[in-house]
Amino acid sequence: MDTMRDRFISTTTRLLDEDPRLALVLAEISRDGFDAAQRRHPDRVINVGIREQLLIGAGGGIALTGMRPIMHTFASFLVERPFEQVKLDLGHQGVGGVLVSAGASYDWPAGGFTHMSPGDVALLDTLEGWTVHVPGHPDEAEALLRKAAAGDDRVYVRLSNQSNTQPRPLPGGGFLTVREGRGGVVIAVGPMLDNVLAATEGLDVTVLYATTVRPFDGATLRSAVRQGAADAVIVEPYLAGTSTASATEALAEVPHRVLGLGVSRHELRRYGTIEEHLTAHGLDAAGLRARLASFLGR
Repeated sequence: MDTMRDRFISTTTRLLDEDPRLALVLAEISRDGFDAAQRRHPDRVINVGIREQLLIGAGGGIALTGMRPIMHTFASFLVERPFEQVKLDLGHQGVGGVLVSAGASYDWPAGGFTHMSPGDVALLDTLEGWTVHVPGHPDEAEALLRKAAAGDDRVYVRLSNQSNTQPRPLPGGGFLTVREGRGGVVIAVGPMLDNVLAATEGLDVTVLYATTVRPFDGATLRSAVRQGAADAVIVEPYLAGTSTASATEALAEVPHRVLGLGVSRHELRRYGTIEEHLTAHGLDAAGLRARLASFLGR
């Protein structure tokens, strides 16, 4: 199976052929994958080099001309490093564009902390009007990318090397009910679904699957809670607690408890592997099972 990043390259290459409104802006990362696209569309495939602030600035300028820019690099260089440009050159100017990241929270541990970005979604939460997609499978990544490219708004598509074994239907931006129960609600975000399903095996809980986290689907969460589950857990592949405020707002009129599980703020300086990071943050199936059982009283 190809990775989400592989699918991004092949899908975007086709989109550039299909839609003359689209332009791709790169900052070295993944440039080799777009060699053929750059030869066919030299005016719409732009590599600015290792200049991430320019990456966003160029994308903002392209958007001001009425085109639809897709901007791509590692998450830490796409959201964190040029955050001022994201805030001003896109948001303040009132233009749209698509940010497509790679690297996620710790997809390349050997790259060190400079290449890790567990806080990217939380950082975008400080800005108005962003749609955030977190696919859990390459097929989902392709569908969400196509949807983002066809729009006019500001969209962040967060890709990861972590993937669920199978794609799931995308219910129009809302949460998908994967399993129903009466003893609590667990929201699995993107590539966390397989581990959540393994961790909740045999538990009487509802499992919701989220590939779009902003806007947050409070209606589906409220519906699940009102069916008898007063406890909600959100399992996210980035900073723990990123979506707890959204869940709390959605459940303001319902007695509830909310637990946010994800990547801790503690920096792991022995970088290891993706699997070791999952275990260290309690996001493997065994770690999730223990934390869910403790919170839900089972």
